[in-house]
Amino acid sequence: MTNPIHDVLKSKVILLIGTNTTSNHPIIANYIYEAVQKHGAKLIVIDPRKIKLVGISHMWLRHKLGTDVALINGLMHVIIQENLQAQSYIDERTSGFDDLKACVAKYTPEYVSDITGVPAQDIIDAARLFATDAPGSILYAMGITQHTCGTDNVKSLGALSMLCGYVGVEGGGVNPLRGQNNVQGACDMGGLPNVFTGYQPVNDIGAHDKFAKAWNVDQLSEKVGMTVTEMVPAAGNAIKALYIMGENPILSDADGHHVEKSLSNLDFMVVQDIFLTETAKLADVILPTTCFAEKEGTFTNTERKVLRVRKALNPPGDAWDDSRVISTISQKMGYPMNYVSASAVMAEINSLTPSYAGILYSRIEDEGVVWPCPSIDHPGTPVLHVNGFARGKGTFFAIEYCPPAELSDAEYPVLLTTGRVHQHYHTGTMTRKGNALNRLYPEPLAEINVEDAIVMDISDGSYVNIISRRGQLKVKALVSEMTARGVVFMPFHFYEAAANMLTNGVLDPVSKIPEFKVCAVRIEKAA
Repeated sequence: MTNPIHDVLKSKVILLIGTNTTSNHPIIANYIYEAVQKHGAKLIVIDPRKIKLVGISHMWLRHKLGTDVALINGLMHVIIQENLQAQSYIDERTSGFDDLKACVAKYTPEYVSDITGVPAQDIIDAARLFATDAPGSILYAMGITQHTCGTDNVKSLGALSMLCGYVGVEGGGVNPLRGQNNVQGACDMGGLPNVFTGYQPVNDIGAHDKFAKAWNVDQLSEKVGMTVTEMVPAAGNAIKALYIMGENPILSDADGHHVEKSLSNLDFMVVQDIFLTETAKLADVILPTTCFAEKEGTFTNTERKVLRVRKALNPPGDAWDDSRVISTISQKMGYPMNYVSASAVMAEINSLTPSYAGILYSRIEDEGVVWPCPSIDHPGTPVLHVNGFARGKGTFFAIEYCPPAELSDAEYPVLLTTGRVHQHYHTGTMTRKGNALNRLYPEPLAEINVEDAIVMDISDGSYVNIISRRGQLKVKALVSEMTARGVVFMPFHFYEAAANMLTNGVLDPVSKIPEFKVCAVRIEKAA
């Protein structure tokens, strides 16, 4: 996120796209309600589903699945055509504007309407509203990223924000809402295949030498590693053993049958987790560890704020915290890894990670600090790019619309999209262990449009078979107006009807994220 969460209270207009915020980020949704209902912000919702926040929105653009780039280009076309762009900001702080202008020239409201299904006048009105009610904030989530064009989607949103001069200002910015607790912190700590902590490239000589010296090793590999979606297909071939920690790919990864088959090809698999997940059941060794309330450390939340986590409970049985498990295995493998406490780990982070250098444990006893914070006397940086972009000038990318990898056809006439419901979380590893949440949402449901249900002779609560090119599920139908005609929505929390057994494993070429949000299916009444 370029801006803190509470900055939406300073926004005059808020654009939500690809985020069912009330279900997935309810605390942030509360800020949006406050911004609209108490501070007079205008809300634009761009979503194929009639999410709850549509009820307080000033505009709802219901576009077809996977047409985000075309719609964003259409908004930028109108802004430029009507000379509503922040030209002085563009001239001073950006590059590539002429290329963008040339690219979006053909994305007229009428042309974009044909692609997206959004009325041309709505595109015009939304563009005018977003460009003129400054400052404007953009919030998005996995409805934007989980596409074969996910990287292009994000770049397009960055271009839209820069076009209006909203990056680097309070109440503005481009703000991805992280999908899980501490995902931001995991990425910051090098939980990516191409970087050390703080996004220092593994193939950068300076960073490489610095970490080798700090860790007292002669050399470190300069090779960029694999992403999760590259590891799984390589299982049993290039990869013989796999160590899975806090992840449940059997349910969370696309094309689940292929994932299960790949993992079964491994010579050896270790799973480190707090519960026996569907993936852990396939493991050769299971390492039970502690949950968030049973250990010390820090979380870095979605707005880049580093916060203390304190042990509140003793762990059950013989469970160890993750750092103890990892350190012990490291020692058994011949590398001494001795940290006396979580604060000692943080001290190493401070010494090796410029953006975390000033975030000492002593500073976050009572209140978190937002990175980048390069020194102990630095206050932290709630808003990024205030005085300029880190790379110099912000770049406009000219991006053409490309359709999803799999569209509906005569054999598979419906599009499936997946996501979460408010009552459950991710693969249900934690939320489905509690009776209260299970009573609120006890079983998997497939949301089907009312008119589609009439045509298919499907009633609310009846069972249907949903079939894709990769698998078939039997699930109960929830007939509503939440989804558009020709679309079915399923949550992926439930092992009984694992939605990702159906989804397409084709990847975004840059991020390597699968296209969870669009795949072709057919729906049949179950016998």
